[in-house]
Amino acid sequence: MEKHQVHVVNQTMHHHVLNRSIAVVGSGNMGTALMKGIINAKLTTPEKIVACGIHLGKLQNLSAQWNIGHTLNPLEAVETSEIVLLCVKPQTVPKVLDQIKGSLHERHVLISIAAGMKIEYFQKRIGKNLPVVRAMPNIASTVDEGATALSFGACVSEEQQRIAISIFEAVGEVVVVAEEQLDAVTGLSGSGPAYIYMVIEALIDGGVKMGLSREISTRLAVQTVLGSAKLVKTSGLHPAILRDQVTTPAGTAINAIHELESHGLRSMLINAVATATRRSEEISQSFSKPNYQNDKAGDS
Repeated sequence: MEKHQVHVVNQTMHHHVLNRSIAVVGSGNMGTALMKGIINAKLTTPEKIVACGIHLGKLQNLSAQWNIGHTLNPLEAVETSEIVLLCVKPQTVPKVLDQIKGSLHERHVLISIAAGMKIEYFQKRIGKNLPVVRAMPNIASTVDEGATALSFGACVSEEQQRIAISIFEAVGEVVVVAEEQLDAVTGLSGSGPAYIYMVIEALIDGGVKMGLSREISTRLAVQTVLGSAKLVKTSGLHPAILRDQVTTPAGTAINAIHELESHGLRSMLINAVATATRRSEEISQSFSKPNYQNDKAGDS
């Protein structure tokens, strides 16, 4: 892939049926969301999915709910799989890799959602030319409206790329980017929900200040943000064009926009993305240090 090339995956395509055995190592919010998406999209049968985590009760509940396998042992999960979804926190990755690397082979596809951990790190830690995919999903994947960016290692075949794309398509929208762009993805869509939550919270408080009940203000603010985003996506129009459509001369919207611009809303959001991107770069660099050996146990 050429540097800085971005491929937006066509969302009208049918799901690519995998029919492969999948180990989901890490049964937190994202791991659970991916399992749910895989099952709902019928990418493979539930019997071919095994969930691995550190909370036995949760694993048993997931197993009973979806008829999937479960284990507390990452090595056991990997040995029976073809696709490994690594959904643990970055500080947990080294310990898990050390546990499973003996059973990882070129037939496996390792897909990691750990922020800041480069493909090169996985290759060196595992000690094999394993197909590695880095994914940066966001929290909206838990409601099937996620935004995920994928980057592929040199050993990843076209078929394996389609596998990774299909998994994350099951929980939202997918783009493919060069690995060096993942820090910017983290700053925009990875951290982006936090910015939007603050906007929603502020709109709610604005409605309350002007006399609306908090319940009504919340419903109106949430639907306004949801509808506005959907209109941008479905219309294909630039947000500035849509903004102009609701901005009439001497009207309420233009006065409000002037207030927002005078306080630097646009600059603040741009700076937020830039600041989060720089922090993601710092985290990536810390994981790239040769002496990085943080084996703290945990789960996502």
